[in-house]
Amino acid sequence: MADVKHQPQPGDLIEIDKTPFHHWALYMGDGYVIHLMPLDTGEPSIFITKGKVMKELLKEVVGDREWCVNNKPHCSRQPRPLKEILEKAEQLIDKVVPYDVVTRNCEHFVTELRYGEAFSDQVKKVVLAAVGALGVICGTLLTIFSSKKKKNK
Repeated sequence: MADVKHQPQPGDLIEIDKTPFHHWALYMGDGYVIHLMPLDTGEPSIFITKGKVMKELLKEVVGDREWCVNNKPHCSRQPRPLKEILEKAEQLIDKVVPYDVVTRNCEHFVTELRYGEAFSDQVKKVVLAAVGALGVICGTLLTIFSSKKKKNK
């Protein structure tokens, strides 16, 4: 996953493999990234409502995990000017901000910095998979109920 040929440039999105989900950061330069970490309240992550914006060395955030630069090449949005991205990021360091695993997670945080719009492809994939599974379940139940109805006639 790590692209050793492509050294991150300021403003790049960094995707870190933390199976089953990925953690996201934005490269600031000089080896540093900014990222959003949920505040540990001892609650399950789905109940966490606040996160802290942190600036740390990429190598400390990544540890021994795989990572890559992923500026979302499929995305039709244009990045904001680099100066704006970095200035906004610097203003947020050490701030406590709203956090929600579905609507305001680390991926939303960095895409909003880079593109001016928060979005999360991994949340979208999970939601689409859940909707698809629900459709299969509903279809199966309808088939079962309609076949039982036919047998009862």
